[in-house]
Amino acid sequence: MSYQIGQIVTGTVTGIQPYGGFIKLDEQTQGLVHISEFKSGVVKDLSGEFKIGDRVKVVILDIDQYSGKISLSLRQVGIMALKNTSIIKNNSIKRHFWTNYHLDYGFEPIALALPGWVEEAKKRLS
Repeated sequence: MSYQIGQIVTGTVTGIQPYGGFIKLDEQTQGLVHISEFKSGVVKDLSGEFKIGDRVKVVILDIDQYSGKISLSLRQVGIMALKNTSIIKNNSIKRHFWTNYHLDYGFEPIALALPGWVEEAKKRLS
């Protein structure tokens, strides 16, 4: 199955670790819900929140195009459900990407890449 960022899907909890929980989306696909994405507020112990085998709705936050790893969120489900209604306008929720996924820097040394980065920054500032 093909997944997209922002999509709400139902999955099964397959594993719980101190840093998050693993959610099976289909037979070939599994994603991770980081502990910070389980619910708003502080969560210290995930085993008290969910059990293996529980069915949960999650939002796909990110799909790493190189490794195929999927980042999921439980706490964003309500926000995304509201986004699909008229309560919240489509442009009011902004996605934050941790990397410039659209830029291809490769593995060249920083000394070679730095002048290009500086020029790009100057263009963005002007």
